Order: sequence, then structure tokens, then C-alpha cells
Amino acid sequence: MAKFNWRRSAVALAVVPLLALAACSSGGGKPADSANAAGGGQAASTPRIKVALITHAEAGDTFWDIVRKGAEAAAAKDNVEVLYTSDADAGRQSQLVQQAIDQKVDGIAVTIANPGAMKDVLKKATDAGIPVVSFNAGGDVSAQMGAFTHFGSNETLAGEAVGAKLASQGYKHPICVIMSQGQVQLEQRCAGVKTKVPGTEILYVNGADMTAVQSTATAKLQASKDADVIIGLGAPFTLTILKAVADANSPIKVASFDLNPALAQAINDGKVLFTVDQQPWLQGYLSIDSIWQNKLGGFKVGGGQPVLTGPTIVDKSNISDVLKFVQQGIR
Repeated sequence: MAKFNWRRSAVALAVVPLLALAACSSGGGKPADSANAAGGGQAASTPRIKVALITHAEAGDTFWDIVRKGAEAAAAKDNVEVLYTSDADAGRQSQLVQQAIDQKVDGIAVTIANPGAMKDVLKKATDAGIPVVSFNAGGDVSAQMGAFTHFGSNETLAGEAVGAKLASQGYKHPICVIMSQGQVQLEQRCAGVKTKVPGTEILYVNGADMTAVQSTATAKLQASKDADVIIGLGAPFTLTILKAVADANSPIKVASFDLNPALAQAINDGKVLFTVDQQPWLQGYLSIDSIWQNKLGGFKVGGGQPVLTGPTIVDKSNISDVLKFVQQGIR
């Protein structure tokens, strides 16, 4: 499958050591019946551990279903119990981290969409000796928050990839729709687009209310006659934006970030130009597996650097390859 080649060498350097480590844990080195091996497709014989997976997910956002599937696949292999919780409100998300600390979990995998709200509670976690990894959001502050690694796409780089592709196709006046004001990774995506297409305009919507998303986007499209492309920052929001485009009877084109089955089909049908996939299944899988590896031998995947899972451009040229994985629920 063709992939967008932004800084390909940096991604490869981050991923290759990880793949080597994963191979050793699943069959290389010692015989399969070793006390710490997980050979033969069976769960690891290491003691069962509990890992809290804590996200800032909005209700109904299918992106997080894919993250959870990846986490559950790693948990089945590693003999891990995953305790999944989420809250889009940063203050309540920090309370979920505190709850995990109080439960004396063996590790915490967390999204850091609002660093200010998470700083103190993550320090409590590391002070308690609980290993922490971050994923999806917060890669630029992950290390200072005490996480030993981060799994995700570089959001600025992803935004630049979108901007570069739009610029190459002649678009000059994008509308970048942010569904949760103040979430750093969303702001970084739109800022990245703007570096490549200076005419980019930001539209803030209430992502907790899809009806409001649709009506706000419709009103904006009716008022902005020079806009030539509108960008959703998540698959469900892009699909709602498509409805707004129809409501406004607008000729504007649509692009996106992230992926789900309906959005993949929209790309296949020519209704959406392209999306940038950050491979959320990998984010969930690697977050759980890295904590298991840390408990197993003190391993720190990534060597203190973020492990990139994107960006990958998905468009008409490669959607047929991607669709089969989307239909399996892992893309």
C-alpha cells in the first residue's frame, strides 16, 4: 500500500527497533516454553497485570473503538487486563488517572490532549512508581510529563502533509474545522495546514453536539463563498460536514483526518478527496505492549523518543488496499 513519504527515514528508524523487540517477545531467542515467552499464539505466561487505558474520547467517536481493538489484541497476547475509561473533559480525565492510581494499576496509557490538566496527576502516577506511556495526543510534552514513550502521529507533520497535498492540487482557501477548542493536537493539525496554505481559516464547532456541528458548518459555508475545501479533523465530524455541504448546496470539496468504514467508502465514492490516517489500532496495541515489555524487563520502547504511527495519506490511489482492513475493523 502506498504511503505518504514525509520524513520516512525518521519513521522507519523509530519503528524498526520496535518491530525487532516485538519479534523477540513472540518467538525469537529462548524456546517457546520459557517462563517469559508467549509462543505458539498463546497468552504470555507472565503474571497477569492491570493497565489503565485513559482517553479524551468524545461520545460516539468511532476512532476510539479502533484504538481499543488494538489494545485488546495486545492484552490478549500479553496476559493484561485493560481498564478502559474516557472523558472529553480534561478535568474529569485527570480524575480518571487519579482513580487508576488509587486502584494501584501496573501501568497507565493515557492521551494528553490538555497538558495543563494532566501534569500534576501524571506526576503522582510516576511518583507512585507506575510506568506511564502516552499515545495519540501530547507527543511534544510526553517526556516532561513522565511518560517513557509516546505512540502517535506528529500532528504538525500531519497537518503539513494535508496542506502540501491541497496546495499541490491548487486549493487556496481551506476551512479547518476544530471540534474541541483548546486540544493541542487539533490546533497543531490546522496550524500545519496553514503553514502550507496560508489562506487557511479556522472554524470552531461543538464536537459534543453533531447537530450543532452540522448547522455551524452549514452557516459558515453559506457565508464563505471563496472557500474551496473544508477539512474535518475526525472521521465522524467529516461525515457530518458532508451533510453540511449538501445543506448549503456548496461546491466546496472535503478532506479529512482519521478513518472509519463510512469515511473510507466516501473516499472510494469520490465524496472526500483524501484523509490522513494515524493508524489508531497501532496506538492502542503498542501502548499496552510497551507497558508489558517494561514490566517484563524494564524495556523502554522508542529510546526516549516518540514512535510515529503516521501520517499516512489515504486517497483514491490506495483506498482499495485500505478498505479490506477497514472492513476487518483494524483501520
